[in-house]
Amino acid sequence: MSVDTHELRELLLQSDQEFREIALKHHELDDRLHELSARPFLSESEQLEEIQLKKKKLHLKDQMEDRLRRRRSA
Repeated sequence: MSVDTHELRELLLQSDQEFREIALKHHELDDRLHELSARPFLSESEQLEEIQLKKKKLHLKDQMEDRLRRRRSA
């Protein structure tokens, strides 16, 4: 019986504290990126922040995907 990605993600959000923390941090970074993208102009420091946030967010997404892959293959 195969569990789809959405169902597996929901299961991990409920049962895996570390996955939940990673997902929460990913969501927080996404919110901040949306705030920055809504601005008509970014200062130099905001541009740097945006780049750093994107890298951190991608790293967190990779961690979540890795956990999903490991759980799927278990």
